[in-house]
Amino acid sequence: MTSYRLLFFCGLISFALCARGNASDHWVGTWVSAQQLTEPGNMPPAPGLTGETLREIIHPTLSGPRLRLVLSNVFGNAPLVLDAVRVAQSAGASAISPATDTAVTFNGSQAITIPPGASLLSDPVSFAVVAQRDIAVSLSVRSAPAALTGHPGSRTTSYIQAGDLAGAADLPKAHAVDHWYLLAEVDVPAAPPASAVIVIGDSITDGRGSTTNGNNRWPDNLARRLEADPATAGIAVLNQGIGGNALLHGGLGPTALARFDRDVLGPCGGRWLIVFEGINDLGGATGARAHGRPATTAADLIGALRQIAERGHSHGLRVYGATITPFSGFTMYYTPESEADRRAINQWIRTTSELDAVIDFDAAVRDPADASRLVAAYDCGDHLHLSVAGYERLAASIDLKLFQP
Repeated sequence: MTSYRLLFFCGLISFALCARGNASDHWVGTWVSAQQLTEPGNMPPAPGLTGETLREIIHPTLSGPRLRLVLSNVFGNAPLVLDAVRVAQSAGASAISPATDTAVTFNGSQAITIPPGASLLSDPVSFAVVAQRDIAVSLSVRSAPAALTGHPGSRTTSYIQAGDLAGAADLPKAHAVDHWYLLAEVDVPAAPPASAVIVIGDSITDGRGSTTNGNNRWPDNLARRLEADPATAGIAVLNQGIGGNALLHGGLGPTALARFDRDVLGPCGGRWLIVFEGINDLGGATGARAHGRPATTAADLIGALRQIAERGHSHGLRVYGATITPFSGFTMYYTPESEADRRAINQWIRTTSELDAVIDFDAAVRDPADASRLVAAYDCGDHLHLSVAGYERLAASIDLKLFQP
């Protein structure tokens, strides 16, 4: 196998890679997907991805004349072998615009092998990326590992059909699945000061309660606000939310601390970091207390947030803390103890000098009559996750001046 630009699990996506290409190139992520080991219930339908074409739809947040992809096998237990990778403008559902169909190469080759535990960065490809306009990325998979890398909570439909059909105009016999697999990042070259806001979070950031294929998670809404304002039009929003994710212990996927290098330091062009985590740690502490086990405390979670702030600052990021939103009524998590811990953490976020700014999501969506609950209109119905209106409210509450040069 020829020498490829490997981006290993430990997060070695360096500044040099983000600047690779012509001397004038300044690469910025336009889209990301936080990677995790795919659970059995979120795997592709039988017979899996081997011998299939996988077509995934992504929604870029920054425009550019070229792109490059990062494909990921970081949780794989065997090589991932692809016969072809192609990009095209989406024409809706599994259809593409054939005139825009473009081959993607890796060190000049269309067929690639990604070792287990690694990711691969493509060559730059001439392709007009337009912010807020969907792109289809099609992978012809010769062989996929049993342990599959992906992102279950895509809130976006992907299409899987047997055969080598990466360049097909449509996949009429495809299985539709609401998950992403293997695709971790899309970058575009953009003139400085173009840069990115990276968001690390849980299911509220991942968009639980938003509309499938609607791109109305709160980071999507923030991206549209930034693009519409001339002062912030060159800023991408990179959503690294994972449903069920925890800040410190337990949860789904690697914890925020465990994935910091890959998901925060890895994407190109990051300038700001929004940290919106902790609600699942509080829920886990509730379960631990109920079973007489040691529970994570507010002090533990504040310590984890301090670690993230310090590590972000050491890599030149401005770190903004988002307060934890209310969840009274979500009986698996809510107790007087978890509410007291939530308020203690939020108080620290609001008053510490260790963060560069506060994004007060709690204040934006809490019920004025009961601060432990969400406003009814912002509640998707489970008293934890937000509705479409709630996600609009979160994005609208953010001061865009936080992202001006």
